[in-house]
Amino acid sequence: MAGGNAIRGTRVGAGPMGESERGETASRELVPYYCANGHVNDTWFASGAEIPDTWDCPRCGLLGGRDAQAPPAPLRNEPYKTHLAYVKERRSDADGDAILEEALGRLRASREL
Repeated sequence: MAGGNAIRGTRVGAGPMGESERGETASRELVPYYCANGHVNDTWFASGAEIPDTWDCPRCGLLGGRDAQAPPAPLRNEPYKTHLAYVKERRSDADGDAILEEALGRLRASREL
């Protein structure tokens, strides 16, 4: 059994606490954000704080706006591009053929030596 001087059934922070013990809470306001999937995210902000126009939806990750009738459209994700796709954006087929011929010419010249 524990020592006789232990306070039984209590712990630090236990007990009824209200505003009288903690102090007054800061004033705040509830701001709803609406995403394109129809989710409503109610977010609390301090009164007088700058409220952003958009907020990420915690359910689906899309941007939510403050207008329920016209939520922000989902961002378009660019598909993964391979290195070859980026090269084809920079060079035409004619440029590629010219570079290939130049490289093959150097290779053939080095073999003749």
